Amino acid sequence: MDNRPIGVFDSGMGGLTALRQLVRLVPNENIVYFGDTGRVPYGARSSDTIVKYARQDMSFLMQFDPKAILIACGTVSTTALPILMREYDLPVYGVVEPAVAAALKATRNKRIGIIGTKATVRSGSYAEMIRYLNREIEVFSKACPLFVPLVEDGRVHPGDPVLSCLIDEYLSEMVRAEVDTVILGCTHYPLLTDAIGAYLGDGVRLIDTGLESSLALREHLFKSELLSDREGSGTVSYYVSDSAADFKALASVFLGSEIVQDVRRVDIDKY
Repeated sequence: MDNRPIGVFDSGMGGLTALRQLVRLVPNENIVYFGDTGRVPYGARSSDTIVKYARQDMSFLMQFDPKAILIACGTVSTTALPILMREYDLPVYGVVEPAVAAALKATRNKRIGIIGTKATVRSGSYAEMIRYLNREIEVFSKACPLFVPLVEDGRVHPGDPVLSCLIDEYLSEMVRAEVDTVILGCTHYPLLTDAIGAYLGDGVRLIDTGLESSLALREHLFKSELLSDREGSGTVSYYVSDSAADFKALASVFLGSEIVQDVRRVDIDKY
């Protein structure tokens, strides 16, 4: 058993959907969350910049001596994860491999859609892994860059006219392609599950990357005998690189509840 904390980081707010799942799955674990809100979004950045930011995020979390780190960011997972896994001697989990495994298990007609930020889609990581594991799968990828600001503006309901217009623009080709499984390749996107699901129909399975990566991390901790033996609930500590008040005000949209703990601002450029 290991009572050290789990580290979680994201480019901003979206990783809170993964954190929410992780807290539910391992409620007695201490968790340290860092949201790089001062440099969000990562999705439109170059690969070199994303790797630089990810290294700084990791360096910040390492001061807490974590037993594992969950990269709750689709952009970092698809762009920097292999580099970080080589550079750090601890379990580092991203969202790609668990989501791909779930999608391959879910699909019936072997037609899988992938939606994410520009950087995520540009990397091709999801598509490459799917084709590596099963060459019979047809993959359809689409960047949906305006979903993130809509989510952060609280416009997540199926009847929202702007959201509905964007969903039609982004996902109409998924309908034409007759995909039966779609990977939500950004941790903001689970908040759009109802709206996207209503558009695609009941026959399409939506894969929540935050959920799948949290399940995979829990399984690893269990098999490695690293789960905490702490009695009672663990704690969550929140750190951001920009306004703590703004983060705290918006966090409930992602977490489903208010943050009662202090949120601390850090100078991420020091790491």
